Amino acid sequence: MLKKTEGLVINSIRYKESSVIVKIFTREIGLKSYVVNGVRTQGAKSKSALFQPMTLLDLVVYDRENQGLHRISEVKLSQPFRHIPFDFERTGLALFMSEVINRSIYENYQNEDLFDFLKNSLFYLDQSANSNRHFPLVFLIEQAKFLGFGPDDPQEYIDESKRLAFSPEEFSTAFDYLGQLMNDSFDCQYKPGLQIRRKLLDYLLEFYNEQLGSNQAWKSMAILRQLMI
Repeated sequence: MLKKTEGLVINSIRYKESSVIVKIFTREIGLKSYVVNGVRTQGAKSKSALFQPMTLLDLVVYDRENQGLHRISEVKLSQPFRHIPFDFERTGLALFMSEVINRSIYENYQNEDLFDFLKNSLFYLDQSANSNRHFPLVFLIEQAKFLGFGPDDPQEYIDESKRLAFSPEEFSTAFDYLGQLMNDSFDCQYKPGLQIRRKLLDYLLEFYNEQLGSNQAWKSMAILRQLMI
């Protein structure tokens, strides 16, 4: 059955000589894996660009139950980004988003509200003239709500965590910073210092691992460390 939907590319891997398998989180039918032929042939550069992580697409897809790999009938760029592909910091943050999403949802998972949040977060990242120093922390906090395990206040984060990353001297500042992030979202203006921001990011990623039952290292952290100024 053909279905029309918006989609957000999560990642892609090489498949056979000239194809890729692309994992796409679609708004209407959820997370699906699609095989796309001929993407890696000579002259297919423009087509392969459509399947870079965190690209927004308009799709017409074949959707069949109990099928592992699906096919795409039509694809085009939904809304091109002005800054994310050309700005090292924004590109790194988009790749961080891709890894977090990939680790957080599973095949066929469908959540229109989460899709809309991810789309709006990308638009904010692409268009905002403000500093992005708070972006990865806010993203983790907000996405956790859509996934069903985001606490309602800072104290609940502390109560649910198995490990605290802060010294007694740092705890009060970190607690206040977490509260500001939860209240003000991407508009947060709090300035706790680099050390607290890094430790709170580590803390939130550990919180995600606890909730997702994972102990894998976060691959994008090496890039993210360089971006946290």
